[in-house]
Amino acid sequence: MLRKIFGFAVLAVVAWIVLKLALALLGVALHLVWTVVMLALVGVVIYWVIKLISPGTARRMKDVISGDRSGSGGDF
Repeated sequence: MLRKIFGFAVLAVVAWIVLKLALALLGVALHLVWTVVMLALVGVVIYWVIKLISPGTARRMKDVISGDRSGSGGDF
């Protein structure tokens, strides 16, 4: 009987460690996703400001990002 109780205690400790590890990894993943979303938001705001101030520059930026090389000056 003591062996069964000890085995259950070891199982509970292992389960607790696995749960803590899984939740920590989930937290890291969510933090990375949140960081990418915030950086994308900053990029969009910067693009909107440039589009408001200089539409031609914003159009060139959009062409470079989208890969449209037909209107570029031939950098590549």
